[in-house]
Amino acid sequence: MVVEIKKERRYILFAFIVLAVYLSPLFILQENAHIRVHDNLDSNLAWYKVLARSGEMFGGVNGVIPQIINGQLSRNAFGTEYSIIVWLYALFPTMIAYALSQTLTRVAAFFGMYLLLKKHLLPGEQWLPLQIGSALAFALTPFWPSGMLSTLGIPLALWAFLNIRNDGGTWKDYLVLTLLPLYASIVLGFFFFLSAMGIFWLTDFLRRKGWNLRFLFSIAYMSFIFMIVEYRLVFSFLYKGEPNSRDEYFHAQLPFWRAVRLFFKNYLLGHTHVMTVHSLIILPVTLFAIYLVYSKRLWKQEKWFVFLFALNLVLSLWYAFWFYEGWLPLTKKFHFMDTFNFARYHFLRPLVIYVSFALALKIISLQGISWAKTAKWVMVMQILFLGLFNDEIIYRQKPTAKEFFAEEMFHEIKEHIGLKQEEYRIASIGIHPAISQYNGFYTLDTYNNFYPLSYKHQFRKIIEKELAENKTIRNYFDQWGGRCYIFTAQLGKRYMIKKDSKRHLKNLQLNTDVFKEMGGRYIFSAIPIDNAAENSIKLDKIFESKTSAWKIYLYKTL
Repeated sequence: MVVEIKKERRYILFAFIVLAVYLSPLFILQENAHIRVHDNLDSNLAWYKVLARSGEMFGGVNGVIPQIINGQLSRNAFGTEYSIIVWLYALFPTMIAYALSQTLTRVAAFFGMYLLLKKHLLPGEQWLPLQIGSALAFALTPFWPSGMLSTLGIPLALWAFLNIRNDGGTWKDYLVLTLLPLYASIVLGFFFFLSAMGIFWLTDFLRRKGWNLRFLFSIAYMSFIFMIVEYRLVFSFLYKGEPNSRDEYFHAQLPFWRAVRLFFKNYLLGHTHVMTVHSLIILPVTLFAIYLVYSKRLWKQEKWFVFLFALNLVLSLWYAFWFYEGWLPLTKKFHFMDTFNFARYHFLRPLVIYVSFALALKIISLQGISWAKTAKWVMVMQILFLGLFNDEIIYRQKPTAKEFFAEEMFHEIKEHIGLKQEEYRIASIGIHPAISQYNGFYTLDTYNNFYPLSYKHQFRKIIEKELAENKTIRNYFDQWGGRCYIFTAQLGKRYMIKKDSKRHLKNLQLNTDVFKEMGGRYIFSAIPIDNAAENSIKLDKIFESKTSAWKIYLYKTL
């Protein structure tokens, strides 16, 4: 027993060393680190900073964020003040907060998966290497940073629920169910997980296993904690005010065969918000394991593996066909089917895929000593492969955090303008509005998932002629609108134009009168505008810096 404990500690220590090495660039490089831009630098990181200095951290449910879209952005759009991630960014510099968040998430992911496998799905001391290896691999997946433990915390929650379901559980299990909502989002993972737990309980009941009130209560308890933590979301859902941008989001658009293609794409490659990096190694391994189950008639012995294999297919199928145009009659009748993204049941796939991977390696190991060695090497290969997906490698061609936010240069712009930032409004062309927001500018443009529909329609008038000439950006803005940007027909969906670009905007057509009516005074353009005078704007000054990824052409309205 003592030997096994020491062995377990050595394996855990090894996993911690790997995690430390993986996370080290964030702590060593800090603002010079390369990290994800999409739904990260271009949005969430700026939101946290804007919220922290807005004075609205504890603002009422009807409060607004003054800095964005003329104070029409609801305070509720920036989430709850009971989320730990919000406080990390309020208390620490941006990249320190980011590194701490990554560390907290990955450590919790490791222990959650390890405990789940060790006690419930892959018990036995002989499976220690697979338990630790699978947990480590799961913890190294390139998850969506602002999702926190919304997906990577699910194994820990499942461990607690299974403890309660099987033997009543202890205070530790309820502590897990209490703390996880403080570092996770119900709409980015746990709504789908908790509803799945509800189905699990109902299945037990229908199989005549009794009411199991403790299990039922634990599901209700965690849901209740989430409702308290996410009270702003609950308020926005129950007390719907004026129409918002989500009311023009239409998901049911794909014809049948494009939905089929999306199914294969999701099943084989995954999704950007829940990247699993499973295509090259894990997928062939699980397919080989299912072949072994079939050929050796191991259906009963490996029922969990078979169930998870099928569930993985179903989740991808559900995701793809949520966008099938056949839903249109129902979405027209039940509007919440458009405003709430039920496709996110596929956010359960990281759990399903990595538990399946561990069980598949067990099945292969049971085929003989040489197969057992092969299974361990496959595990090592997956861990090494995940190491190649480190942000510092994947995003090395993107700007660093320092280059992206370009604080020194934007401070120069602020000083050049010479007015208090709250006295004028700006918008950007060719760069994300989050950059200006991060640097304290009051913006008419933004990237947020819901804001007043009336504002979207008003802003549209500024870019109406540009949208008319480009179907892609017209559909993108009209049928979603989360990016309320100054889109141009020439640039399309390009909003990261670096300072070495030779592009020019040659035929810009903005409604500058509407822009000025909304308070707009300056445009930060990443490229020169050849027909500026036709748009009633003039070039004021050009700004460039070694520490900036952008060159900013500052245009002032006439």
